[in-house]
Amino acid sequence: MSKLVPMTQAEYEAFLARLIPEYAADNVKAGYWDESEALEKSRKQTESLLPQGLQTKDHYLYTLYDGDEAVGLIWLRADVDQPKKSGFIFDVEIDEKFRGKGYGRQIMLLIEKKARELGLKSIGLHVFGENRVARNLYESIGYEVSSLNMIKKLE
Repeated sequence: MSKLVPMTQAEYEAFLARLIPEYAADNVKAGYWDESEALEKSRKQTESLLPQGLQTKDHYLYTLYDGDEAVGLIWLRADVDQPKKSGFIFDVEIDEKFRGKGYGRQIMLLIEKKARELGLKSIGLHVFGENRVARNLYESIGYEVSSLNMIKKLE
């Protein structure tokens, strides 16, 4: 049975080492950022969201374990000070060797349980348009498009 466990400091450091360059590359690929500035923008955004790292208020970073094996991670921010309490998933990852085995669905359903425990009424997330696998997963468990950014490259 899979379970969410609060991320350790070592897991957090490894997560940041992957997240920052991957998020930079995704934004370059999507046409939002220039490659020359992407890494610095990604680092600054991450630091502004998690100024106290794992201890940042209302941010929940978990590792998904199947038995003793870490298979993925998820990062949720809970906006509990709003009249309509909601959450936002900033990142969800399943290690490549475990993809296609149902862990993505499991981690999403487990974070929903945590969100309900926090009193959240909804969860949002962002997914890059070309990530069809993730989009299909989110739609299959009830996520709907609430807004849509579009871009046309003129090069």
